[in-house]
Amino acid sequence: MTPVAYSMGQITVGDHVVESHIFGMTIYTDVVWATLIAAAIVLGLGFYMRSKVTAGVPGKMQLFYETIYTQIKDVTDSSIGEQGARFIPLAMTLFLFILVCNWLEVLPNNGHDWMPTPTGDVNLPLAMSLTVIVWVHVESIRARGIRGYLAHYGTPYKALIPINVIEEITKPVTLTFRLFGNIFSGGLMVVVMASLLPWYASTVAQLIWKPFDLAIGLIQAFIFALLTILYFGMAMSHEEH
Repeated sequence: MTPVAYSMGQITVGDHVVESHIFGMTIYTDVVWATLIAAAIVLGLGFYMRSKVTAGVPGKMQLFYETIYTQIKDVTDSSIGEQGARFIPLAMTLFLFILVCNWLEVLPNNGHDWMPTPTGDVNLPLAMSLTVIVWVHVESIRARGIRGYLAHYGTPYKALIPINVIEEITKPVTLTFRLFGNIFSGGLMVVVMASLLPWYASTVAQLIWKPFDLAIGLIQAFIFALLTILYFGMAMSHEEH
């Protein structure tokens, strides 16, 4: 991508520090290893928490997990009911994984993105969104049957079938770009500061901006997990209820 030049430097959007090519496909290696590191952190925290879990007074890690579990369970119970309990692990995994991915942005890079935010690249949010939406449609067919699944596109009127189909098609698109857009814009702010400001001013500016970036990452991780549960709830509901 052609860099955009400024008076005090250059800002290049869309370039990656490390790329590789396999069978004609471009693999962004920096995004791959950042994703694997985020996954390893989530798994490591999970195994650590499991080794420290107790029925007595919970530690900080157990309290953190229990708080997340309670919040997700409340949303699941209100949206799906008791049968939604099997989706709680999915929502918790998505929340924690996306949160860690988003918070990788807090690492200083001074314009050299050796540890990019995986969710700041559109491919990872798109992959997660497609996985969720395909699973949602599978559960909808299981809950309603083929006839019920096809019939819901004509609810409340058959004339709305095209609109309902478009709505289903746009769900993974909106789910993807809601996450990607917010995280990408946060990373872009860091690149702008690193490119346009002297190193000392850039460091101060990033220290001020990073807490806001962390809050945005937390909110977006929660929204993705919340929408996942809501989509399952809508897909498995019966109109007569």
